[in-house]
Amino acid sequence: MRTFLLSLAMLGFAAAPAAAQSIGGSYTVAGTNFDGSKYGGEATITLTSETTCTMHWETGGSSSDGICMRNDDAFSAGYVMGKEIGLVVYKVEDDGSLHGLWTIAGKNGSGTEVLTPK
Repeated sequence: MRTFLLSLAMLGFAAAPAAAQSIGGSYTVAGTNFDGSKYGGEATITLTSETTCTMHWETGGSSSDGICMRNDDAFSAGYVMGKEIGLVVYKVEDDGSLHGLWTIAGKNGSGTEVLTPK
């Protein structure tokens, strides 16, 4: 029984850093558009509370701003780029990278995006 409890304690200790990891900071962006073409750039996440934040992207010659929220390993952001409104949903990976799918209101399709911490 003591071995079992020790194993559980070790698993909890190993998982703690990923859960405690801060999502705020600068990221390198690599993504694909609806047509599969690639784009790159940078993104900045600024924490506004323990679960909410703002985001700013500089990608493919354009910029966009949005609000974001984290729930465990789920991370989502609504954004405005020009007159278009979009949504991106990411999975927070153990290495701190964010892997996501994005779309724009009223358009068919989706793109992909990976944010890698700098």
